[in-house]
Amino acid sequence: MAGNGKGKGKICQKGLKSYFGTDSSGSSRQPSTRGSGNAQQEVEDGQDHFALVTTGVEDEFAQTTTSVEDEVAQAELQEGITEFNPDYIISDPGLRISIDRFAPKIRDEVRRAFIAKGPFQPMDHKFPTSNDSRSFQKKWFKQYNWLEYSVEKNKAYCFYCYLFRHDRIEEKFGYDTFTKVGFSQWKNGYLALPKHVGGPSSIHNFAATSYHDFDNQRSSVRNKVSTHTKDALVKYETRVEASLSIVAYLALQGEPFRGHDETSNSLNKGNFLEMLDWYKERNEEVKRAFDELCPKNAKMTSGTIQKDLANSCAQAITKAIKEEMGDCLFSILIDESRDISIKEQMAIVVRFVKKKGEVIERFLGIKHVKDTTSESLKKALLEVLNDHGLVVANIRGQGYDGASNMRGEFNGLQKLIRDENPFAFYIHCFAHQLQLVVVAVSKCASSIEDFFEYVTLIVSSTSTSCKRKDLLLDRHRLNLLSKLEGGEISSGRGKQQETSLARPGDTRWGSHYKTLLHIESMAGGLVQIMESFSFVFIMKMMLQILRITNELSLILQRKDQNVVQAMSLIIDVTTRLNNLRSEGWEPLFEETKAFCLAKCIPIPNMSDQVPRFGRSRKGGRNNITQDHYFRVDIFYAAIDALTTEFDHRFNERSSELLVGFSCLDPRDSFSKFDVEKLARIADIYYDDFSFDDRKTIKDQLQTFIIHVRRLEEFKVCYDLASLSKTMVRLERHIVFPLVYRLIELALILPVATATVERAFSAMKIIKTELRNKMTDGWLNDLMLCYIEREIFKSLDLQQIKKAFQKKKDRKMQFPRS
Repeated sequence: MAGNGKGKGKICQKGLKSYFGTDSSGSSRQPSTRGSGNAQQEVEDGQDHFALVTTGVEDEFAQTTTSVEDEVAQAELQEGITEFNPDYIISDPGLRISIDRFAPKIRDEVRRAFIAKGPFQPMDHKFPTSNDSRSFQKKWFKQYNWLEYSVEKNKAYCFYCYLFRHDRIEEKFGYDTFTKVGFSQWKNGYLALPKHVGGPSSIHNFAATSYHDFDNQRSSVRNKVSTHTKDALVKYETRVEASLSIVAYLALQGEPFRGHDETSNSLNKGNFLEMLDWYKERNEEVKRAFDELCPKNAKMTSGTIQKDLANSCAQAITKAIKEEMGDCLFSILIDESRDISIKEQMAIVVRFVKKKGEVIERFLGIKHVKDTTSESLKKALLEVLNDHGLVVANIRGQGYDGASNMRGEFNGLQKLIRDENPFAFYIHCFAHQLQLVVVAVSKCASSIEDFFEYVTLIVSSTSTSCKRKDLLLDRHRLNLLSKLEGGEISSGRGKQQETSLARPGDTRWGSHYKTLLHIESMAGGLVQIMESFSFVFIMKMMLQILRITNELSLILQRKDQNVVQAMSLIIDVTTRLNNLRSEGWEPLFEETKAFCLAKCIPIPNMSDQVPRFGRSRKGGRNNITQDHYFRVDIFYAAIDALTTEFDHRFNERSSELLVGFSCLDPRDSFSKFDVEKLARIADIYYDDFSFDDRKTIKDQLQTFIIHVRRLEEFKVCYDLASLSKTMVRLERHIVFPLVYRLIELALILPVATATVERAFSAMKIIKTELRNKMTDGWLNDLMLCYIEREIFKSLDLQQIKKAFQKKKDRKMQFPRS
């Protein structure tokens, strides 16, 4: 009996140590069930465990130092971090800085930031198995709301103890495990997790009580000591609501907040204060709230308050995006650009399929990167994904431009992501490839290259002189009046408006199309001065070519575009170009002659001999006819160069993956449907289809094609997006879940990075030359509000107001409802 009693005591004393300890080789230590052993061995075991815990803590600090931004220097860690930085608020608990490394004066602010994020619980993560075939259980998140999981380290942590742990020597063992070292003995989880919680007076429950008291500001000591009348609290809430409304309006419109002179006697105190004065003059309640019994430190008009309110709005938008995504698969679209203050900014957009079968692209945020190496971009991307609770394992597509640091096959960002997730297939932005195609056409012949040089000179000559521009506009106005009188054109709202010759851009060749259109309609005098049939011919030819490619460019920039539809459009454009080559010469030549006759431009004799461009006239050996020059050396050469570049640039069309997805095209009663090729996609995405799914998918595909060809509702589907919506509306995604999963994967693949480029357009509106000193966090918050205005307008400002109040320990509280 004595031996058994001694054994039971020994098990109780060693319980926590047995569950959390590891031996020096790194292998898991089994819980002791022996009833014998000497005290010396127990002491040695305890010392070994304490040494291991200490070593783990040192390792944790060493890894943390390298996981945050470079400004967290080792010296700063030793002295304590004295200034708050949002980059320190890392979602993954395995990468965080210990709470006691922050200086006491900012520790509460750090706690508030972590509480706003909540515990990191990646529900959609696929938890890896250890050597004993055990893994973290997702159900533990529901059983223990304090539990966190580190994707980076594959370990579990305690959110409450990280923020509010107070050590007591007699309960030291086990608590470092859930705060610093991390728990990974999954087979002992059912015992270790409740053991960590302990009794009512345990360290964990003490930390949990501190957490809830801290989260509830009404129970704080400061709030209990300070007393305010109910009328004062009501006016405080009114001030917060008024300031929040103004911040929301200015953020939605992308307008600046502050003024150069915000003193009381200033004639222009900036948009925020001027709008507040306007609001006060029209609302007596707001006027009383700001002008009567307003404590000096609770006016809610300072720059800090404005930023806190905007940050609360941005966090509400981010939360809505995460709820909209749920645990679905997604693709990422990334691009980088410099802002006005010469900072390299990386914008991140996610593409996913909503529950109604609709393709959505959402702006996650913008991240300042100190360099654009693939490693730096990957690090910044992972930080943004962690902040939003998204995991790399759910990425199914990557969309970037053609820069080597992005698309590199060996060291590019897409390769680094695919090393971690082989299903994150990379698609080179189709719109960017289209621009490269048109660039190649502009350089296929010397005469076409010279033509675009002339275009630039024409635009420059008119835009650099006010007198010349006014003369051109007067000539254009008279030309329009004569055409209106002759009935050649009609008038109406939005028609025949004043225009000018815009300078074409190098990165968007659609701008060349607009420039050539304006030259054709406005610059008759300039063309007449040039007296060149060659210029007019190339202008008309490039207008036809750019008209075809410009339609494709505009379609590719739609958010709901999908890769199957894009490939189909590319085939259509290639077919149109081939038809233009075989049938377009005569109409183009006649159109050019008619234009030249109207502008009194001499037309050459097509049978005259001319030397080849750049060749000697001697002996006439290099002479060709004018007809051969315009037909072969210019017209055929341009179209051949265009079709060759299409085949070279859009080589994804021949990939096995996209060929398989093209079989889902519903046009012509699913004429391209191929069961074998679609079943092959399930083998490629083997992580999304179980072994049984891959065995039965052919049968489901065969039943699906018979079903959809029979129903009238599916006969009107014109692309993959409409097919997806129809399946959800008719609940066929439940009947054919494997087929719908294939459709989702096809829709997720990105087509173009137009949404990211629009984000940079918003950045230029928000961060201007006069606002070039705004911080990265302030810029990110304003861009989220401006870009995702659809979500922002649907949010309840009352909820944002409450989130703002809980963000910090405020001087005053809202009145009880």
